[in-house]
This record gives sequence, C-alpha cells and structure tokens, in this order.
Amino acid sequence: MAGHNKWSQIKRKKGALDAKRSKIFTKLIKEITVAVKVGGSDPDGNPRLRLAIQLSRAANMPKDNIERAIKKGEGSDAGDYHEVTYEGYGPSGVAVFVECLTDNINRTVQNLRTMFNKSGGSLGTSGSVEYLFDRKGVFVAKLDPEQPVNEDELLLDLADGGAEEVEFEEGYVTIYSAMEDFGAMQKKAEELQLDLESAELQRLPQTTVKVEDPEVVRKVLKLIDALEDDDDVQKVYHNLELSEEVLAELE
Repeated sequence: MAGHNKWSQIKRKKGALDAKRSKIFTKLIKEITVAVKVGGSDPDGNPRLRLAIQLSRAANMPKDNIERAIKKGEGSDAGDYHEVTYEGYGPSGVAVFVECLTDNINRTVQNLRTMFNKSGGSLGTSGSVEYLFDRKGVFVAKLDPEQPVNEDELLLDLADGGAEEVEFEEGYVTIYSAMEDFGAMQKKAEELQLDLESAELQRLPQTTVKVEDPEVVRKVLKLIDALEDDDDVQKVYHNLELSEEVLAELE
C-alpha cells in the first residue's frame, strides 16, 4: 500500500497544477448519467448517484450541469454506455488496469491499444493483471485546520463504519475499507460530517514495481496521463512505485 500512497500524494499535487476541468466534468457528467440510468434519479435511494453528485460538487461543477446530467439520465437520449475494463503492462512491467464507460467499445479498445504500444507496453487479456490488485473502498477527507481532530476518537468512530486502515497526513485523512463495506463506510463518513474530497472503489496494488530509470518512469507516467485524458476512461490504476531519488529528478 506504500506505493499507492506515494502515488496518491504525487497525483494530488500534480493534479492541482494540470487537471483539465473540462475533462473532469465530462467524466463526472457521464458517471451521473449512467448512475441515474441504472439506479434512478433519487440520490437518497441511489448511493452511486449520491456519490457522483458529491464528487461533482467537490470539483466545483455548476449546479445546472449536475441537473442537466440527471435529466439526461432520465431521458431516452441517455446513451448506451458500457462499463468495461482493460488490462495491460507498461514499460518495465508496470501493471495497468483501466476502467471505462463507453458507447463504442471498438473505438475505446483501439485507442487504448495504441497508447500502450506507443509507450512500449502492451494491452493484455482479461485477468492478466487484475489478480495483482485488491478492490477496496478509499475515502479521502480534508481536515479543518481550525477544528483540531481527536485522532483516537475518530479512529474508533471510523472502525464502527468498517474502516480497515486510517492514515492522517498533511491535513487529510485517508480511510480504507473492504469493498463490501463501502456503503456503510460512506454513511459513517456522512454521519461524521467529514469533508470528503473523494470516495470510491479503487484497485490497490498488492505489490509494487520500483523503477529507478527516470526516462522509463517518464514513459510510464506519459502512458497513465494519456489514458486518463481519454474521454472513455474513468479510472486508471497501476503498481508503479517511485523512489525519493527518482521523484527528485522528475521535479
């Protein structure tokens, strides 16, 4: 889990600098639309929609955009989206798992295959890397510096909701739960009025691949960025671990 945490820190800082808001909105709107189509337009009875709305607000998406996405999900023009996953290897054998929402599977798989090939990696078959990841609930909440938190008390409260592991770092608390406890953990976070910046099911690597060559690392990061930039891609997971030395060279 250490490699995952390091990457989370890097992405949090990197994302603040270069995130493309339009891309973020596109992915969130698609998630809202699909959530409504699958589970209805009432957030109270549709946890997936409630979470999508919560994340959209956290991304400062205008209320009108959220409402239009909900109405689109209710209508006949919601689109025939497929939830599909792809697996492969990047340079130096870094495992990459990609989750997509697409209305054209042929387009998506061709785009992904091209990205992997350009990086020197390859798109694999189903199951080729999935076994290297554990599916967990991951919640990241921002702590209010003006309201100090009693960490021991919060740990006990979170454990009641199903937290398996809790980390406090740099004004944030990160909570990990079993996939089956995601809903209960989300409710507990809401009860505790935590300021969630993200709440999602993630695929955490069981083991990581440490790459020491900065040029190879750049190729891996370029592949990950290209995948994340694709409109059909919702989430990208990998098992790359960066040493402090390599990270320093990249900065």
